Amino acid sequence: MRIKVLGCSGGVGPDLRTTALLVDDEILIDAGTGVCDLDLVQMRKIGRVFLTHSHLDHVCGLAFMADNLFDEIQRPVEIMGISETLRILRRNLFNWKLWPDFTKLPSREAPVIKFRSIRSERRVDLGEGRSLCAFAVRHTVPAVGYVLETPNGVFAFTGDTGSCPQMWDFLNGLERLDYLMIDVAFPDQEACLGEIAKHYTPALLGDELSSLRHRPELLLTHHKPGCGPTLDAQCRRAMKGWKHRHLKRGDVIEI
Repeated sequence: MRIKVLGCSGGVGPDLRTTALLVDDEILIDAGTGVCDLDLVQMRKIGRVFLTHSHLDHVCGLAFMADNLFDEIQRPVEIMGISETLRILRRNLFNWKLWPDFTKLPSREAPVIKFRSIRSERRVDLGEGRSLCAFAVRHTVPAVGYVLETPNGVFAFTGDTGSCPQMWDFLNGLERLDYLMIDVAFPDQEACLGEIAKHYTPALLGDELSSLRHRPELLLTHHKPGCGPTLDAQCRRAMKGWKHRHLKRGDVIEI
């Protein structure tokens, strides 16, 4: 399995794109501004999009991709997520007011996109020995992370989350965990903001890693623009002894 980081920033700017992961050229996990770097040929290959939650930085690329694919595909792209996320998208994005309802265009019988709800801790078979499973996390809206499994390894992506004992319980239940892509949005001096917005800070994540029985490589993500040097120094202190790196656009993870 090849996972390419199209975007992983907590904001936008030169060479910064918001969250989108391209899996084996045919699946997206989240659809932030990173999706907009794909050309039409690449977009046509996307068959499923798994969303962690409904926030704009994780779904805005979906609106533009649907518009691009209006007359370019033979079957709908499946937009998959928990029912609460899909309900928010129907009500607030694809509602004819903010954006056309591409679940009804070009027709109800042959739309560009189709919503399909999934449940936490229910595995989805991706074919070719690959599977995906959603797990609950803690954010300001209903949200999940995803575990991707192959015979060769296991990758987990938390999406946006703050402190969440249930998440650690789920991860500890996995037989193995090779990579953990996890949100560290704010520096320690903004811990109060992190708690309100439900994002990790380095110190909080460092403390909670003691709950994890696995020893994966940590792939740190969702940094707010301008915080990189501070977060790097704080993460080195808080995660001493853990193999970790700060993800950037264009990185590739192979499992």
